[in-house]
Amino acid sequence: MLELLQFRHSPYNEKVRWALDLKRVPHQRRSLLPGPHMSVVKRLTGRTTTPVLMHDGGALDGSAQIIEWLEVQYPSPALLPTDAAQREEALRIQRWFDDDITPRMRRTVLDALLQQPSMFARIFADGAPTLKRWAYACVVPLAAPLVRKGNGITGPESVQDGHRAAAEAFDFVFQRGAATGYLCSDAFSIADLTAASTLAVLVRPQNSPMACPQPVGRGFRALMERYAKHPGADWVRTIYARHRGSRSDFDGPSLALA
Repeated sequence: MLELLQFRHSPYNEKVRWALDLKRVPHQRRSLLPGPHMSVVKRLTGRTTTPVLMHDGGALDGSAQIIEWLEVQYPSPALLPTDAAQREEALRIQRWFDDDITPRMRRTVLDALLQQPSMFARIFADGAPTLKRWAYACVVPLAAPLVRKGNGITGPESVQDGHRAAAEAFDFVFQRGAATGYLCSDAFSIADLTAASTLAVLVRPQNSPMACPQPVGRGFRALMERYAKHPGADWVRTIYARHRGSRSDFDGPSLALA
């Protein structure tokens, strides 16, 4: 059985979870904690990024690469349009979010979370035992400088740039999705999955794997409320309601999908 090594509440990881669920691929999930994950992942891939998909003794990392592999191995339902021009546009949108929008937004999100270690731990250790979450929250202030450096959080300007990226992305999905509800053609594709997964970090659709763990800290709640009424946030909620299916994340085997 395939095994997914992941972070909870990460857009890149949510992309792969969503694809696995949509294609009803039997698999196991193992949630890792940012920081302690590095030794595990580096041993498998030579890098430190998640998600990682283990298959047939091999390891794939990077959400785009994993989904490309899944499209070949489990082609239905397809996440890429059959029309060549639409296919290239869907892949372009995925690259834009993966390489530009998401990293910039992540600085703003992590900055808000690092201001309240208990909320950082609540997000990334969601589902873990209480003692483990508490211990992780104690470590977060010590690791915060490394997290900031590793994610390019260099000061207020880098955080503000994340807000500019979020506004650009919300405007884009609202305007592009106005005609058909989707970003490419009139059907759900990798473009919609990628954009919705990224923006779900701020929208936090209810009854989904990206719903915010409770209680929500004051700083992170203010960040969510900043974008809650943007019409692009309604697009995210609609895409999740139509296509996400799964209401929560899990560790262990995907028994319901086997």
